[in-house]
Order: sequence, then structure tokens, then C-alpha cells
Amino acid sequence: MKKYSYTTFGTCSREIHFELDNGVVRNVQFVGGCNGNTQGVARLVEGMKIEDVLARLEGIRCGWKTTSCPDQLCKALREALKEENKNQ
Repeated sequence: MKKYSYTTFGTCSREIHFELDNGVVRNVQFVGGCNGNTQGVARLVEGMKIEDVLARLEGIRCGWKTTSCPDQLCKALREALKEENKNQ
């Protein structure tokens, strides 16, 4: 299991920490943001395959913003996938 950290952009949350276990998302934690919403997202994606998280959450917007905490999680997961593919 590998740990990742991602600095968010355009959202109230500042960072996202998570682990990947053979393509499965684990232990997601948002730093900042709307506490209840970010806890909800973190619990919902726990144990999901990366592809499933991307299919459900990518592109979600928060009000007038062009992104959201769920969308930023998808950006973080895509970066982690790139890093994992590079290291193989």
C-alpha cells in the first residue's frame, strides 16, 4: 500500500491524503473543506477501484467553481496512477 498527498486547487480543502492498494482507494483524508461533505466523500470511496471513483466523481463542480473536492480527488488519483505507471 502506497501513501499519496495532493495539494488541491480551487477548493476550500487544501490537501488530500490517501493510499492505493493495487488500484483500490483507501484511507482518504481531506485537509480543510466542508468537514461533513469531505468525510462523506472519503467514506463513500473507501474500498472502491480507482476507475469507479473517476467514473462517478470526475467533473463535479462546486457552485460557481470549475472544480470541487470530489473532482480534486479524481485529479489526485490520476496523478497517483501516472506515478505508479511510471515506476513499473
